Formats: sequence, C-alpha cells, structure tokens
Amino acid sequence: MIRHALHAGRRALCPGLRCFSGTSGGEIIADLFERTDPAHLTKQASLYVHWPYCLRRCSYCNFNKYIPKENNDHMMTECLQRETETLLQLSQVSCITSVFFGGGTPSLAPPSTIAAVLETVSRQAYLPDKAEVTLEVNPTPVGKSRLEDYCCAGVNRFSIGVQSLQDEDLKILGRDHSPHQTLQTIEEARRLCPGRVSVDVMFGRPKQSVESWENELSELLRVSDDHVSLYQLTLERGTQLFKQVQRGEVTVPAEDVTAEMYQCARRTLHQQGFVQYEVSNFARHNAVSHHNMSYWRGSQYIGVGPGAHGRFVPVGEGGVVREARTQTLEPDVWIREVQQRGHGTRRRIQLSHLELLEEVLVMGLRMTEGIYHKHWGIFSPQLGLHDVFGKSSDVQELLQSGQLILDDRGLRCSWDGLALLDSMLPALLVELERQISQRSQRDHHCADGPTKRTSNPR
Repeated sequence: MIRHALHAGRRALCPGLRCFSGTSGGEIIADLFERTDPAHLTKQASLYVHWPYCLRRCSYCNFNKYIPKENNDHMMTECLQRETETLLQLSQVSCITSVFFGGGTPSLAPPSTIAAVLETVSRQAYLPDKAEVTLEVNPTPVGKSRLEDYCCAGVNRFSIGVQSLQDEDLKILGRDHSPHQTLQTIEEARRLCPGRVSVDVMFGRPKQSVESWENELSELLRVSDDHVSLYQLTLERGTQLFKQVQRGEVTVPAEDVTAEMYQCARRTLHQQGFVQYEVSNFARHNAVSHHNMSYWRGSQYIGVGPGAHGRFVPVGEGGVVREARTQTLEPDVWIREVQQRGHGTRRRIQLSHLELLEEVLVMGLRMTEGIYHKHWGIFSPQLGLHDVFGKSSDVQELLQSGQLILDDRGLRCSWDGLALLDSMLPALLVELERQISQRSQRDHHCADGPTKRTSNPR
C-alpha cells in the first residue's frame, strides 16, 4: 500500500523552503510557490553530491555504494570539484539553493572534501550564507567525532541514519553502530546544529510488531530533534536480506501490519507536535528539509558524483529542454571519465512535456500541500489541474471517496489518501497522458487550419 511511496522518498532521486504551520499542517511553503516563476526554474538549482564509499554493505541496501580498496580521498575530492564546476557551467544557474551530501557514507569523507566542494560551488554560483547544507551521518564513533569539523567546513544540517534502536535489529540490518552510539551522535549533532538534525528510522523490520515499533518510536522522540523521516523496509532483489527472506531464514511483517505501523507513527508524531509535510517526512518548529522540498516541487537539481541523478536544462550548450542525467556508477570508471572530459555523465535524456508533468504530479502529490494551481501553471500554462483532472470519471471516484482533493487551492491527497498514493497514481497518470495527447492533437489541427486559409485569400 505505502511501500513504494515511502521508499521513493528515501532518495528522492537519490533526495526549498521553510514556511509551514506548526499546528495544523497547512500552508506549507505557500510563500515559495507564490514566488516561483518560469524564469527562476533555470536560474537556480539544488545540488546533490554523492560519496560512494562505505566500510560495509548493509543487508537491505541496494544503493550505489562500494567498499574502497585503497584510500583515494584526494582523487575523489578533485573529481567531485571538477564535475561540480563542469555541470554548474553547463547549467548556467546563478544560484544554488541547497546542497546535500549523500551516499554511501558521506560521513567517511574528510571534512576538507566537503569544504572543497562548497568552495567550488561558491566560485561558480551564488550560494547564500544561510543555504541549507546537509550531510548524511552514520552514527558511529568516527561519524560522531567528525561532526564539529563538518560544521566548520560549511555543513549546517545533519541527517542521521538511525534505522533502529534495537541491537538485534541493527545486526540483522548489517548496521555498524549500536543504539548507545546513535544516541550519543544525536546529542552531539543537536549541540552543534540545534533544530537542524534529522533522524531516519525504519519500520517493517524482521520480527517487528506494532507495539514494539510504537515503543521504539516513542523512545527515539525523547532524544530526537525537530525532523523525522520514516522509511518502510523494502526487500530489494539481490540484497542479503532479500535472500534470507526468500530462504525462510527471516520473516518480515505482513503488509497490513506495516500499514498499521505507518498510521501508528503518524499519530504518535502528531501527538509530539510534528507536522507531516510529505509522505515519509515530519517536522516541527519549521524544520522541513529545504533540499528535499526542491525535488518535490519540481525544481532543477544537479547530481554530482558516481551514480548521481540530475534534472536541469543544459543552457551552457544551448539547451532549452530539461534533461534527466545520470552519472557513471562505478567510482573508478567515473574518476577516469571526469579526468578525461570534466564530468562522468553516462546517460542524458531530454524530458518531453508529458514526462516533465508526470514528475511534477508524482512528486508534488507526495507533499501534504499537494500542487497549487499557480505552481502547476508554471509547467502547464495551457492545461490547468481542473482541465486535466476535473472531468475524469476515475478521478471523480477518488474525489468522491475523499482520498483526493481538487479545489480552488489545487490538487492534493487527504490525510487518509496520502497513505494510498501509490494506488491513486495510475489513474491520474493515465488521465494526464490522455489530456496532453488530446491537447496536442487539437493544437496540430489548429495549426493546419490557418495555413490552408492563408493559401486561399479572399
């Protein structure tokens, strides 16, 4: 039910805007949507930087990560800088709104690497002093010991991969930290960046029950800061945990149990003053993730590093259409490509108008605020939300059931509908494709008409 929607948020392509009600959950980033216009879409972007290395591979993980054979931090730093410079020049953006260092385990990267990349960004584009700069942290003693140095390098927000506070579960997941080390890391991070520390926690783990999950979440909230990300464990083909479940060595909770875990977490977080502003993200005291919001609102983002993804218009080479870009996965190959041609882009695909709108729709509906009419109009000036979805019988069923809301404000899921987003998206995407196709046919017909009349003047 919610498995795919939650999992997609884990790396909203492979992961701005701070302004929401701390009580009702309404009006999240409304001011940002009002300020956004088509010109800004190509003038600014967020930046994702991928550090591909880990000390070990977690049993559930299928992300692009590698166990380093030797220390090549210096070479990796130089290549991250060069690719950042190349892609920023290619995009011609004038402002980077946020930076996110993900992985892998970016808390294994030297703080000097973080500083070097941020310096490169500042040379190529405007990076505001208060721009959010996030680093994912593995809560080990090594990760904890470097937090202050990361702050000195320019990091002002930490995202801590807690996953579980149970020793046995951490072992099953292949994590290399203990609950005690996690709590120490959270404490130190909050000391350094009060109000800007996020914790990732996973549910649907082997042998987990609704009651044990509720108790664990309550324990975590006693020490956590103002942002929590929930992720349902997804069994990825090829991982160690997937094989263990296939062999019957490990069992995971049934789907109806994980659905109840999700609803339980939503209630618990709400009681603790957290506002759900996205399918898997909760914040209080305005501590939303600016970087992830840029994904969900359809802004440009530039992906740097092995396997990173990006969405931007290559203005620097005369481009006018947004491209989906993917960097080479394997670090050693990526390094060679960056050294040879300045970047390791392996694949670039021009997004059609339909594909762009599909992304705006899918990502936008992840937010509790959904998609404002004015924001949709930036990407689709000729077909509004009412034009696309207002007359469809399938969409009407969703509206009448109360799972989906389409009103003067825009399109969004209801509280209950947010947990059912995956099941609603197919009908919405089919209707979007149908309306875009019909509009294209009408435009083609209208374009042919005047041509014939002018060839036979009165």
